[in-house]
This record gives sequence, structure tokens and C-alpha cells, in this order.
Amino acid sequence: MLGFMFNMISTFFASFLRRYFDRVPKVSWSQRSKQPSLEFEPPKTIPSRSFLSKIPSNSWDSHMHVIDPQGFPLSQDAQYVPKTHLLSSALAFEKTVSVRNIVLVQPSIYGYDNSCLLSALCRLGPSRARGIVTLDPKKMCVKTLEEWHEMGVRGVRVNLQSVGRTMEKGELEEALRKYADVIRPFGWVLQLYVPLGTVTELERIIPTLGIRVVFDHFGHPALPPVSEEEKGRGFDPYLLPGFASLVKLLEEGSTYVKMSAPYRISKSAGYQDLEPFAKELLRVAGKKRVVFATDWPHTRFEGLDIKPFVKQVTGWCEGDEVLIERVFKGNAEDLWGVVR
Repeated sequence: MLGFMFNMISTFFASFLRRYFDRVPKVSWSQRSKQPSLEFEPPKTIPSRSFLSKIPSNSWDSHMHVIDPQGFPLSQDAQYVPKTHLLSSALAFEKTVSVRNIVLVQPSIYGYDNSCLLSALCRLGPSRARGIVTLDPKKMCVKTLEEWHEMGVRGVRVNLQSVGRTMEKGELEEALRKYADVIRPFGWVLQLYVPLGTVTELERIIPTLGIRVVFDHFGHPALPPVSEEEKGRGFDPYLLPGFASLVKLLEEGSTYVKMSAPYRISKSAGYQDLEPFAKELLRVAGKKRVVFATDWPHTRFEGLDIKPFVKQVTGWCEGDEVLIERVFKGNAEDLWGVVR
């Protein structure tokens, strides 16, 4: 019995000492200096740095939605009936992409009723959230706008794409001027979801509005199919109608664009066909007027994993840490009026 106990104790201490000395740096003697030097054995595998670790702290998701059809009924004109996506789920999602701050955008399914958005915005507060509402510029009173501003509203959305609406050039200009007159006193942003080709018509109008403008989802280009021969080199984005106008507006200084919702645009795996377009936007305006966004909960694409896109955006920045900071944080703070 005593021999058995002695063997058990000996085995325990031998195991303990092996684990201890495995952690201690090995000492070797330099042949020249005859002085001991510390050499740490490298681990068998060195984990690569996660792309999420490149996302700066206090980053912004500049386009996402909360949807609660039970608590807040949809508009009678809603083009689709989405699932429920509450604020709690939104915040849990944002943690998975290392983002803390969010911009709540009014989805088309709620029309002019911003109740769901405002409820979520009030719960978060303006320190970590902003809101983009929809409204009828002919029916708004200053008091309501002031109240919304206190809550954290910083913009108005004009969404023609989701509802399939088109406007004649004169009609569109008149509408944008009415919106601009309403939001200009508050320093709000006019957010446009229109096809990229429409930007050609807006190139002359936007600089005269006296407000800042942001385009949703890369400006919503109609990307051409990528052939096998083109996969390695891509295409020239300046051949797309509206792209040159978008670039000119970005360079003039009052226009921004959201790098978001690639799945609504791309036709190829890994968003390969979007890369030349995205890289040129980053080259032209990445450090000033391009903002990152997820478009969560990816309505009509529910269940999509957006993390590959987040990784893609960091990859398009090609290791430029300043550019990454601007796209994920700094540009958004400028656009949404965040006090640093």
C-alpha cells in the first residue's frame, strides 16, 4: 500500500515539474560572448491575426434596421413581410463583427411611421446611435424635428429603389429641394437609395442643396457579368453609367457613400465582381467619405453571414490602418455629427 502511494506521489510531482519547466525559457550560451541568452520555444502553431481585431474600437455600422411587426404594424404598402428583428438581436449581432455604435435606418416597409425606429433609438441614446427617418416634407413641423434631433435623428431617407419608383428629372429635383429645406436647419443628412445611373442626373443638383448627401449600398450599381478572362483583372468601373458622377460628387466634399449590402449588387462568389468598384471608391474617397455598414438583418437575405464581407472590406484597405479607421469609424463620426 505504501509503495502504491509513493508511486502516485512521484508521478504527480514529475508531471508538475515537467509542466513547470516547459514554461521556463531555455538558457543557451553564446559562443562569442559566453553570456547566457534567453530563447523561447515558439508554439507549434502561431494563430493568424483575426480580421476582426483590425476593426477599431467604437466603430460604427452606418446602416441597419430593427423590425417588430407585432409591436409596430407594417405599412399597407409594404413590399414584403419580414421576420421580427429586435434591438436586442441587433446588438448581439453587432458584437459578432466588433462594432459598438449603430445607425438605425427606416426600412421601406414602415412608410412614414418611424415609431419602431424611434423606440429603439430612445433605448440606446445618442451616445451610441443615430437615426435616419422617412418623412413627408410638406407635413412636418419644427417641434417634431427638434424632438427627433434630441433623440439622435440625423438624417432623412429617400428610397426609390426598394419600392421600384422612378421620378422624372424635374420631379426628383423638386422633391430633393423640399427635403433639403426641411433638414438644412438641423444639419441633417439626405440619404438616397437610387440606382447608380440616377447619380448622373444628380451631379448638378446635389452641390446646390446646401446639405450633405449619402448614397446607400455602394450607390447601387448594376455590375456587369465577369467572364473567366476578367476574373483576375476585373473591369473599369468608370464604364458604368453614373460612376464618374459619383466620384466627382465624392471629391467635391458634400457627398458620402456607404460600403454596404454587397449581396444586393454582386453576382459572383466572394463579391469578386464588386472589387474594382469598391477599391476605386476607397482610392478616391476612402479616408474622408466612405462609411462601412452591414445592412443587418439583410431583409430578403435573412440568415446571410456578413462576416466574409467585413473581412473583404478590411482586405480592400490593403493593410492601411488609417484607411480602416476612417472607413469603420472616423468618416462615420464626421457624417453623423459624433462628438469625439
